Order: sequence, then structure tokens, then C-alpha cells
Amino acid sequence: MSEQPPFPPATARRPKSLGYVMFASRWLQVPLYLGLIVAQAVYVWQFLLELWHLIQTVFLHTEPAASASSPSPEVVVMLTVLALIDVVMISNLLIMVIIGGYETFVSRINLNNHPDEPEWLSHVNANVLKVKLATAIIGISSVHLLQTFIRIQAIPNDKILWQTVIHLAFVASAVGLALIDRLLSNSPAEHTRSHL
Repeated sequence: MSEQPPFPPATARRPKSLGYVMFASRWLQVPLYLGLIVAQAVYVWQFLLELWHLIQTVFLHTEPAASASSPSPEVVVMLTVLALIDVVMISNLLIMVIIGGYETFVSRINLNNHPDEPEWLSHVNANVLKVKLATAIIGISSVHLLQTFIRIQAIPNDKILWQTVIHLAFVASAVGLALIDRLLSNSPAEHTRSHL
């Protein structure tokens, strides 16, 4: 007498539920990340424009002697280089959001130990991503603040004060996020989950 095959578990027999539809809805984020890739291309174009402006300023453009109101050529070059750094840092921020966000919230990116795989991608999660984004925003804010300090004579004091206060708020937020991440990673529940 042959044995009857056991019935599959109830969860396997049950049709796909509303929870599965909600889980599949994560793919709606894909157009958002594709849009950020387009924004990345726009920043590449902005970088090339700023680089051309720098080349014009240094090599192709002969400016008259700087007056008291206009910045010197050295200051113009420094501000243009800072603008280039600003574009690169924002582009780095976009890459972190695109790759880290897709990996965390949509689907795994199986790079199969690709030599160019970012070091941080192997242990990325929502908390790590938030801290990295906060530190990137601090870097961008620092570049803007340095640009302001270079042109300090042409900028009102209240604007300088507000930019400094906003920058310090970014720093405080990043420190707070890092402390929260450290507290969460040291919590007993997190240790138990990591050992499962």
C-alpha cells in the first residue's frame, strides 16, 4: 500500500496574498532610481561646463587687471575648482543613493565578487546608508561654506551666519545618526539577530 504524499503546508497552498502584492510594490521605486541616473548624467554635463569655464579662465581668457570689486584670477580659479568638487561630491551622493537604495529597498545586486564592487556595498543597510548620506551632505555643505568664506567681503554677514548655523545643524544631525546607529548595532536584539 503506497503512502499518500503529505499535503503541502497551508502557506504553500494559499494563493498569493495582499502581502505579496505589497512586497512586489518595491519595484515601483525602479523609475525613481533610473531618474537619479538621468540626474547623474546632468551633473556630468554640469561638470564639463565648469571644467571648460576653468580652462577658459586659465588658458584662453585674458582678463584685465582685477579691480577692487572683482575677484582676482586666483580666486576665480579657486571658486571654479570648488564648484567642480561640489559637483563630484553631489555625484558621489547620487551613486550612494542609487546603488545603496536599490540594494537595500528593491533587490540584491549580485556582482559576484566583481573587482570594482564598492567596499561599503557588502554591509549596506538603511542605517549605514543614512550615516553615509549625512557625511556626504556635510562634505557638500563644507564646500559651499568655503566658497562663501572666499567671497566673504561680497556676502552679507547674516547670510554667512545662517550658512554656518545650517552647516552645524548638518554636523549635529550626522553625529546623532551615527550615535543611533552605534546604539542599535550594540543592542542585544541586534546581536541576537546577527548570530541567527
